[in-house]
Amino acid sequence: MFRSLARLHHQFGNALSLCKRRTNHHHFSCSLKYSSVATERKRFYQDVTISQGEGGLFEINLDRRKLKTPGGKLLTLPNEALAIAVATEWDAQRDSLKFYAMHLTTLCNTALDNPTQRNEDQMISAALKFLETDTVCYRVEEPYGLVDLQKNEWDPVLQWIENRYDVTIGSSSSIMGPDISQTTKDTFYQHLKSYNFWSLTGLEYVIAQLKSVVLSLGMIDRYLSVEQAVLLSRLEEEYQIQCWGNVEWAHDYDMYELRARTAAGALFVHLSSEGSTVKRKILQD
Repeated sequence: MFRSLARLHHQFGNALSLCKRRTNHHHFSCSLKYSSVATERKRFYQDVTISQGEGGLFEINLDRRKLKTPGGKLLTLPNEALAIAVATEWDAQRDSLKFYAMHLTTLCNTALDNPTQRNEDQMISAALKFLETDTVCYRVEEPYGLVDLQKNEWDPVLQWIENRYDVTIGSSSSIMGPDISQTTKDTFYQHLKSYNFWSLTGLEYVIAQLKSVVLSLGMIDRYLSVEQAVLLSRLEEEYQIQCWGNVEWAHDYDMYELRARTAAGALFVHLSSEGSTVKRKILQD
C-alpha cells in the first residue's frame, strides 16, 4: 500500500578519491567558526589530504593548514575511515564552502568540542527520552486510512525491535503515549553503553532527525535503509500529501535534506566505532 508510494532514490555517489600524504610543514591553523546554520564561505584551499599525527589520530590538511574545530581544537579523528569521509566532504566543496551541508564535519566538531559538556551517561539518557514520545508509538484514531497505514507500516518495525532486544514497547492513541517499562528502558540503556562517545554523538543526532529511537536503531542495525527510515518518520505527512497534494519543490527539498542529515548521522555512527578500518586492494604484477 504505502510502500508503492516510495521510490528509493539513488544512493550517494562514490566518495572522491583522496591521496593520503604525510607532511612536515609548519603547523598552520585553520580555525573556522561555523555551525549548522546556512552560512557559506569562499573556498580558500586547493588540496585536501589526511595525515596521521600523535597517538595514531588522523588529521585533515587543507593545503598546508591543519583543520581545527570552532572551539579551537585540532580536528583529530579516531580512525582513517572517518578521516577519509570528512576529507571527502571538504574536497567535494566547489567555489564556496556550504558549512550547513557538511554534516560529518559538524558531528566531528560536536564530538571534540562537546559544547554542552555532557558525559556518555547523560547523552544516553537524553537519547532515550525520545523513546517516551517515539514517532512510531503514537497512533491516530482517524482517518481510517491513516490508522491502517500506521498499523501496516509501523507494526512490523515495532515487532522487529521488540524481538531484537527482547523488550516490550507497544503503541497507543492516548496523548500520554504507551507505558514504557523500566525494564525496557534499562535494556536499551545497557545496549547504548556499548557505544563510544563519538558513536553516541551520531546516534543522538539521528534520533533527533527521525524523532524515533525505534527507527534510528532499525537503521543503525541495517533492518531499515535510510530512505525507509525517513519515509516512515514522515508517514502522516506522506499520507496527507497523497490525499491533498503537495508544494512541488518544498516537499522534495525537505525530504532530501532529512535524508542527507540522517544518512550522515548513520554513517558517522558506523565510522566512529572502534572497529572501523580501511580495506585496501593489494595489486599484484
